[in-house]
Amino acid sequence: MLDQSTINRLAERLDEAERSKRLIGMFTREHPGMTIEDAYAIQRSWTRLQLDRGRVIRGHKIGLTSRAMQSAVGIDEPDYGVLFADMFYPDASTVPFDRFHAPRIEVELAFVLKAPLRGPDCSIFDVLNATDYVTPALEILETRMHRVDPETGQARKVMDTISDNAANAALVVGGRPFRPLEADMRWIGALLFRNGQIEETGLAAAVLNHPATGIAWLANRLTPHDEHLAAGEIVLAGSFTRPVDIRRGDTFHADYGAFGSVSCQFI
Repeated sequence: MLDQSTINRLAERLDEAERSKRLIGMFTREHPGMTIEDAYAIQRSWTRLQLDRGRVIRGHKIGLTSRAMQSAVGIDEPDYGVLFADMFYPDASTVPFDRFHAPRIEVELAFVLKAPLRGPDCSIFDVLNATDYVTPALEILETRMHRVDPETGQARKVMDTISDNAANAALVVGGRPFRPLEADMRWIGALLFRNGQIEETGLAAAVLNHPATGIAWLANRLTPHDEHLAAGEIVLAGSFTRPVDIRRGDTFHADYGAFGSVSCQFI
């Protein structure tokens, strides 16, 4: 386990990387014995820095929800990060490209909670009962450290991604809000277009067989840290498409069929 001074120092490096838009080296190369719990400790230290600066937590995100992605990084559970109020954009927004370094975008469902969710025994049924409504969303991913080490050519590890707030940077919320029992969410699909050309398609069942499953997992995962999901939080349940690189000038449009659409342009 990393000591607290090292954890705080690494969190400060992430903080500076985000503000300077200069990528830093992977933490796992510098600390090869780093654990997943070390990574979450760095994320929590980084989060405290953001709160001290006046940022406000508005929710959480869940990542690595597909079996393929978990197998690719060698873990058997998702990961999570924090959503701040200044990360949110409404549907049809123009998003400043210069806010990011190398952004990517994914298609998701966002759950808005009307009641708190606490572990350790939170179930998918608890999530459905605690959810006010669900809405389409686009998650904008970002990295504050190299995805591939420029010297060794090795890809970053899941501990690097978790430290880096699970690679979250922003999100766009739109589409048609719906009640959690209004539809079988496993069968909600989306088509993701970039500049009028289709890039990705997917079904929400790719998210742990049901998007609410990951939210129950998160409520239980937070329990050892004496944390929970609060009423009013927005939780991104996980992507059901692969991430797509974003270029300056790109317009993205995600068509959710009967559940509306959400779009944004990067300028």
